[in-house]
Amino acid sequence: MAVSSRLGALRSQLQELSVLLVSSLTNIRYLSGFTGSAGLLAVGPERALLVTDGRYETQAAEQISACGAPVELEVAGVAGQREALARFVADSGCRSVGLEAANVTWSRLKAFQEDWFPGVDLVPTEGCVEVLRVRKDPGELDRMREAARIADAALAKLLPRLGEGLSEVSFARLLDFEMREMGASEPSFETIVASGPNAAKPHHRPGGRMIGAGEAVVIDFGARFDGYCSDMTRTVWASTPPADAQLRRAMSVVAQAQAAGVEAVRAGVPAAEVDRVCRDLIADAGFGDRFVHSTGHGVGLDIHEAPSVSAGSGDTLADGYVVTVEPGVYLPGVGGVRIEDTVVVTEDGCRPLTLSPKVSI
Repeated sequence: MAVSSRLGALRSQLQELSVLLVSSLTNIRYLSGFTGSAGLLAVGPERALLVTDGRYETQAAEQISACGAPVELEVAGVAGQREALARFVADSGCRSVGLEAANVTWSRLKAFQEDWFPGVDLVPTEGCVEVLRVRKDPGELDRMREAARIADAALAKLLPRLGEGLSEVSFARLLDFEMREMGASEPSFETIVASGPNAAKPHHRPGGRMIGAGEAVVIDFGARFDGYCSDMTRTVWASTPPADAQLRRAMSVVAQAQAAGVEAVRAGVPAAEVDRVCRDLIADAGFGDRFVHSTGHGVGLDIHEAPSVSAGSGDTLADGYVVTVEPGVYLPGVGGVRIEDTVVVTEDGCRPLTLSPKVSI
């Protein structure tokens, strides 16, 4: 994946700030291609420097080169990294360094102030890199499309086994295994399999409960491919539809709300409007107080990233954004329903990445 233009785009965001010290490993990957577990990336007006330790000497050089990132590399211990960054800041002639406020702990801030950059003003920043990540380029979309394809294929292979008397955790582990077998590096997040009354818990952690016939089963999962995530939820009936009429009606209402939400997605639409479309339909059906979370979120290198698709969101959708649409209804003691797709925003609507069939109503 070519990332060479990203540093230039970041510099245009920095304005009066001369140097940004990027500490988020996800943001470092986005800007340089480096995927190690330790490193700092300093971005100045004309140069960028990645510092990391000896474990990543070869990996960092290979990844930076493969991505075409105009980034210098310094491999050293902590003291050597500190000296290299201090020289970089001094050579830039700046008196202030921006820190990623959401990713710097209090103890690390003190170390930066006292040991790494004494006499330099440290300025908190928010979203400098994230604002660039929100719009996906073709290479990113290719990876997300493949992540979604893997998840679709794994679910299709395993759904017939729901009637075999498996436990929630067994089905979740099978799904994770199949995604890896099909090319995923790992699940996008901890797979949710929630059956029967457990389906009323939006973020239930699968346990030893056996999946019974005639139950609603909420399956929320995704694959990670070359760093990029997919995200999908399907609510399915185990063998036969449940006897509870309210739960069957909830499935119908959520399916309609989810389809309406997807239909509302297009460039120029406020993200809050997508949430409103789903929420109003569910409220009109009498389940308003049972839709207990936001309608969606952005997806990319992180499973949850900008934009927010919620009632309070100030974001406006744009071409190339990738978001989820996932309304739900949760009935304590009975069960629940959630349906989710990941879609790419376009000028005239959206393109779904997740294609698994939904329960016919």
